[in-house]
Amino acid sequence: MTTALPQPLRNTRVLSLALNLPGPAALMRCARMGAECTKLEPPPAPGYPSADPMGIYSPTAYATLHTGVRVVHAHLKTAEGQATLHEELARTDVLITSFRPSALAKLGLGWEALQAKYPRLSLVRIVGAAAERAEEPGHDLTYLADAGLVTGTEMPPTLYADMGGALMASEAVLQALLDRAHTGAGVCIEVALADAAVWLAQPRDWGLTTPEGDVGGNHAGYRIYPCADGRVAVAALEPHFATSLCVAAGLAPTGDPQVMRAPATHEAIARFLVSQTRAQLDALAVAQDIPLHTLA
Repeated sequence: MTTALPQPLRNTRVLSLALNLPGPAALMRCARMGAECTKLEPPPAPGYPSADPMGIYSPTAYATLHTGVRVVHAHLKTAEGQATLHEELARTDVLITSFRPSALAKLGLGWEALQAKYPRLSLVRIVGAAAERAEEPGHDLTYLADAGLVTGTEMPPTLYADMGGALMASEAVLQALLDRAHTGAGVCIEVALADAAVWLAQPRDWGLTTPEGDVGGNHAGYRIYPCADGRVAVAALEPHFATSLCVAAGLAPTGDPQVMRAPATHEAIARFLVSQTRAQLDALAVAQDIPLHTLA
């Protein structure tokens, strides 16, 4: 049986001026929650498919991000573009932006100006860093580095701060509308990508994912091991899962955390897993209800 996703933003209009990834990703989530979504972006330069950088370096991502989104083109620095913008704002519930505060002010989109003209409109203002650092240049990689989430010289496997910021921005849309339901007035909510990185970094800051933490490799049931023809990500953290893993590896049936942290337990489980193929481990996971995932 399939269940339709809830549509908490139905009959709500969201307008975005945000380019690149976080703003469009937030708008995509709003569309999936039932909002009527419009993206206002500049007309593309001759020879380019889009004025949004995402449309240039990843047309596939751009297409996905704008599914169900109405795209309108306008130069905001022209009188025509301003007229188009304000025509849209007059029927908008929440505006999403990703400009620096100084750029918003130059476009007449500072919060005080918006509130005076459109008292029921809310602004979700995506910035790189919060408050006095909002004018600083930066990108996903610099925010991850600042939060301590970049190790060595390997690039992160995804854009954590951007996507985390998009989630926070779509959450902010919901917060703004809930608040307006009580007060009748719009609100301004600032979403900082640097804060998204800090939020994602908290498990490490708590010590959970450091080498000494149980989900950082210290627990033999929660690690990545070599197997006979690839790798296996094992997540047998809870005692009942750890017990099943120990039994499969020929060890005493225990899920005691102290035992699972012991070097001898790590060595025994590693010996067992490296002797098994991916197919054998996939079958074991099903037969013994062990959370694991094999990798090439």
